[in-house]
Amino acid sequence: MSGIKYLLDTNCILGLLKATPEVLEMVSQRALLASECAYSAITRMELLGYPGINAAEEQLIVDRLSKFTYRTITIEIEDGAIALRRAHKVKLPDAIIAATAIHDGLELLTFDIALLSIVRSVSGSGA
Repeated sequence: MSGIKYLLDTNCILGLLKATPEVLEMVSQRALLASECAYSAITRMELLGYPGINAAEEQLIVDRLSKFTYRTITIEIEDGAIALRRAHKVKLPDAIIAATAIHDGLELLTFDIALLSIVRSVSGSGA
């Protein structure tokens, strides 16, 4: 994928929306550009499927996501998620997000230390 370097986990996008200090620091340290970022179909579902979301919040999320590249769930990503679930105690949404990062060779940006550890051990890199 040309120019895409990062897969943003749901908690990272929430942090961007809320301008949390941890996410702002991560963005600053990496000099993140929206054009270098992607998100999983799972992240979209988690963000927009939140109970009680109002129209303004929904529009804010849709607007923010439009700046990033959308990554669909392919059969290869499904297979990767299945393998991760079999080998590690990981929830299905997290397994799909991790499998997306691994499959696409992207660095996963998340504050979930356990998930990040699994991705790094499987991909053998800083992904």
